[in-house]
Amino acid sequence: MSSVEFDRNPVAPQQLKPAKYFAASYAGEHVAGTEFVIGAMFVSWGVGTLDLLLGLIIGNLLAVLTWGLICAPIATDTRLTLYAYLEKIAGPGIIKLYSIVNGILFCVLAGAMITVSASAVRILFNLPAQVNWYPTDIAFVLVALAVGAVVVFIAVKGFKNIAQFAEVCAPWMILMFIAGALAIAPTLIAATPDLNSTTLNNWLTVADTFIWQANEQGLGWWHVAAFAWVCNMAMHGAMSDMTILRFARKSSYGFFSALGMFIGHFIAWICAGIMGAGAALLLKTDVTQLDAGAVAYQALGAAGIIAVIIAGWTTSNPTIYRAGLAFQSLNKNWDRTKVTCIVGIITTIIACFPFVFTKLMDFVSLMALLLAPVGAVIVCEHWVLPKLGLTRYWSNYKQQYINKAALISWLLTLLACYLFNSLGMHVFYLPVVAWFFALFSYLLLASFMGAKANYHKPAKLAEIAELKRKKQEQSYLANQLEQTTTAKAPKAFSFYLAILSLVICFGLALAVSFELIMLNNFKQIMIWPTLIYFISATYYSVKVADSDNIS
Repeated sequence: MSSVEFDRNPVAPQQLKPAKYFAASYAGEHVAGTEFVIGAMFVSWGVGTLDLLLGLIIGNLLAVLTWGLICAPIATDTRLTLYAYLEKIAGPGIIKLYSIVNGILFCVLAGAMITVSASAVRILFNLPAQVNWYPTDIAFVLVALAVGAVVVFIAVKGFKNIAQFAEVCAPWMILMFIAGALAIAPTLIAATPDLNSTTLNNWLTVADTFIWQANEQGLGWWHVAAFAWVCNMAMHGAMSDMTILRFARKSSYGFFSALGMFIGHFIAWICAGIMGAGAALLLKTDVTQLDAGAVAYQALGAAGIIAVIIAGWTTSNPTIYRAGLAFQSLNKNWDRTKVTCIVGIITTIIACFPFVFTKLMDFVSLMALLLAPVGAVIVCEHWVLPKLGLTRYWSNYKQQYINKAALISWLLTLLACYLFNSLGMHVFYLPVVAWFFALFSYLLLASFMGAKANYHKPAKLAEIAELKRKKQEQSYLANQLEQTTTAKAPKAFSFYLAILSLVICFGLALAVSFELIMLNNFKQIMIWPTLIYFISATYYSVKVADSDNIS
């Protein structure tokens, strides 16, 4: 794809992408280095095993439904970025304010991901773990700058290249979380009091006793469910993933987020908790004093370092891409590539200060809280107003620089949530409350401030133009489906070699879990099938990436 990413116009039909890009993108982005941090953090929260499992199932299901039933349908209906569509709804004044807020938040989040990757690289140079908000070693700063340069290079290439990168990394990344948990499980079993078995038969006992130890001050399943739902609300409920999903051929591609949620935010979080507890035991320290690199290295050796580096990349790449689009929306004459480069430089500087890395849970909740009201305004405008006989895009037809109803709703929501928090409402619940409060408040305000009026002539012209665009898109996709044969490119030797490498990695992890080989030997061996996988998988991906356009 060229550097043209349809920053302000609907995506052209010929640029729509097949399902595999979104499956890879979601699996890659949400099986990330931060899963090592979050998974280990559950260990210190005092959450019981069953509470954790129930909460993650409910919360991740809600997140998938939000992506599949709300964000994706609007994205594929409009084919616009969040910023272009919000400007149409709320005016240039709101989009400038929102883009600045959104862009800064995504820069900080991407910076945290780069910090995660750098936490693995620092092990190669025997640098101390960075668990403060500021760097304690100049060498770590140099490492973060080097990692950031690679991440920015990939992000600048655009959505297609980001997805292809994730397509190679995702299968191996998923396996590494599982392999790490299997490999370190015997260490935890051996340390569990009153448990003589050295197999996984008594795993629930091990988990309750040594990993997820419930206590009266700990969080319950409803807290876990709320966090699992809102930790990505900036992407689904706040509609930021319109930027990605506008390239989807079908709105159903939004349900590929299940790969990210139930593999990344369920399996990976659980496996990371196991690895975090095991690493803390081996290093005789508290899990809160370990960074992602230390956790992965204790379970996987050199392969764990690669896992954390790549996990940070696959998440920071699309995050910097989103941030670049946010700032690019401030001026239509700005080039996305140049803006993304500048954003990447700022993000990399932020990555040198691991304050978000140490306060990740609070940050993602705050990010969701700040952005959720805007997503609710978009949903209300796109679906609710027309169903109630009110006029969609009424503020645009009035040529308002700022949609005052949207601005007031946003500010009122934040004020209400501040009051709710002062009264004791947990921060994990606030983004959900904010979303519904903003939706109803905007509906009420818009009704009194212009949405009830009749804008027949401009509305009719806009509707005709939009219907014409959609018919052209449908016609193009129908023709593509007829011309596409069901025959796929033959699998090359490199493909089967990559699969064999994954099988060997999993087999080695099982061997450790059954104590057929020692953990230290496993850590030394794992690097070789890992290197073979990436060489063969990358070669295959480059060779056939553009040959299979079947959705």
